[in-house]
Amino acid sequence: MGREGQGAEDTIADPHASDARDARDVHEAAIALRGVTKQFGAVTAVKNVSFEVPSGSVFGLIGPNGAGKTTTFSMMAGYLAPSAGELSLLDRAPRDVDALRGKVGVLPQDALLPPAELVGEYLVFLAQLQGMTRAKATASARATLAEVEGLDWWKVRCGTLSHGMAKRVGLAQAFLGEPRVVLLDEPTAGLDPRVAYGVRRIIGARKGRCTLVISSHNLQELEEICDYAAILDRGSLITHGAMAELTASTSELRIELAQGPVPEDAVRAIEGVKAVAVDFNTREMTVTFDRAVADAEEMIRRACGVLYHHQARISAISKGRRLEQRVMELTDRG
Repeated sequence: MGREGQGAEDTIADPHASDARDARDVHEAAIALRGVTKQFGAVTAVKNVSFEVPSGSVFGLIGPNGAGKTTTFSMMAGYLAPSAGELSLLDRAPRDVDALRGKVGVLPQDALLPPAELVGEYLVFLAQLQGMTRAKATASARATLAEVEGLDWWKVRCGTLSHGMAKRVGLAQAFLGEPRVVLLDEPTAGLDPRVAYGVRRIIGARKGRCTLVISSHNLQELEEICDYAAILDRGSLITHGAMAELTASTSELRIELAQGPVPEDAVRAIEGVKAVAVDFNTREMTVTFDRAVADAEEMIRRACGVLYHHQARISAISKGRRLEQRVMELTDRG
């Protein structure tokens, strides 16, 4: 498919590249929430929430239905204003549209495309709203559509796209102009596994180019691609931090043992081991260790050596616990 109006003036590798580099140098946190509360009449949807999204990271918003994820996401995107507290995005209020124009991309959940518009013209129009010339808007639209593997849809009407194709066009519009921050709400919701995998791959390719915030119910997805996360429940912040810390993948081993001996005391005696717990019903041994003494891989080597020496049979070893298990423990509503 040929390029229209191709020339020197529509070369657009990155219209905000220098700004983005400056932002990563200046802003230790791309987004900061300090005591943020949001009320809808008598209902408090978000209660005194404080955390920061490190610049350049992929950050997950996690929690069950009613946790306050969507409300928090909407305040980050500037759709809602906090009732109390402070929320800054690139050191600006999210509703400071003029200051943040072209610096923030957003994909709302179930965003609808204008059915009668051609995909290319729709993206060009949105890029022009950021202040780009027609030539630069066209180049940016083509670049982001190519990034989501949809350049062939340039002259296709939005209303004829499948759900998966429409989601990828939504991603393309969020990526227009190389924004410093991209906010994605349930980016793979309703997609079949193959399409969802492709969307995750596209999002993952953005790592290092901007700060990404992803709100999702898909915990396996978030564990796979996020560097940091915040877990919310009933409007309150339960915990937040690096994904490795939330899943304890750098300080805990879980070892499944087959029938045979369980040398609990021998494992406890390994240098660096802080605690050992055994569930004799599931035959799972949990080993907590001091990561200043040994990293997870070294501790696996040591534990396996001791277990083999004592004739124990290992069925499986994992670092930490699954994010899903961690969230279930922290948000147990029973």
